[in-house]
Amino acid sequence: MKKFQQLKKIKEIYENGENIIQYLKGIGQNEINEVEDILISYDFQAGSYIQAYSKNKDYLEKYCRSLASIINKFEDVQSILEIGVGEATTLYTLLKYIKNRPSEIFGFDISWSRLKFGKELLKDLNSNDVKLFTANLFEIPLQDSSVDIVYSSHSVEPNGGKELEALKELYRITKKYLILLEPAYEFANEIAKARMKKYGYVTELYATAKNLGYKIIEHRLFDYTANPLNPTGLLIIEKNETNSNKADFICPVTQTPLEYYSDSLLYSKESFLAYPIIDGIPCLLKDNSILATHLLTDYSEYKTKEHIIY
Repeated sequence: MKKFQQLKKIKEIYENGENIIQYLKGIGQNEINEVEDILISYDFQAGSYIQAYSKNKDYLEKYCRSLASIINKFEDVQSILEIGVGEATTLYTLLKYIKNRPSEIFGFDISWSRLKFGKELLKDLNSNDVKLFTANLFEIPLQDSSVDIVYSSHSVEPNGGKELEALKELYRITKKYLILLEPAYEFANEIAKARMKKYGYVTELYATAKNLGYKIIEHRLFDYTANPLNPTGLLIIEKNETNSNKADFICPVTQTPLEYYSDSLLYSKESFLAYPIIDGIPCLLKDNSILATHLLTDYSEYKTKEHIIY
């Protein structure tokens, strides 16, 4: 987390309208976008999607209606998860067009600040049944095969070079279908392709999924694209796992079950690691873990008369 020492400088860069990730890649001399770069960039951008929501409402409605038409074809969808949910503008809009609202709705993002805005938006729009939490795309704190439909909307995007790791992790938690709306490198023109590579976007999701032997049931340009230089592609992977699990939280370090210790803490009895819940949002990045071996210890079992000071 060395780049956190640069936050004052990064704030100036953001306020000047410069690209934070490009700056962070430069000081770290990295060819790919690191998780820390993405976290810092998105956290500073928090609130911008809420501001743009009303301006882009018509487009977002069309975009989400089209996505919902795909989801509505699938039967018995009890749970759904948006990865990189951000400020929940896409998730909220999508839920309006899903015929049978799933009983469990999840959304995670690497940025707590974005989720703070997302939680408030959902509250304003009376969608209080959504479970938001922070997580790393590559270390999702959910059980294997636990969510019926996992989908993305340009959230895998900045992880170029890590397509294999991203797909394996998303496939792991998916129970039935993985729907990816991500940069369509295969369908882009040369200018768009060059731009995608410059910004470190994913370029090999389809090829990687094919090499992994996943069952691809649809791959094409999506019906709507906000930016012609970043065309949206649709990739649908079917899993249909028969041995499924509940969508319960697990420790991202040890993959052991997490339980609610209080309204402000999740705890793994097996790993002795605790995770804070801030403003109702579980913080489930590895770096959020707190070693608390004696969280459940009863003080009275250790106290003796000799320890008491009168």
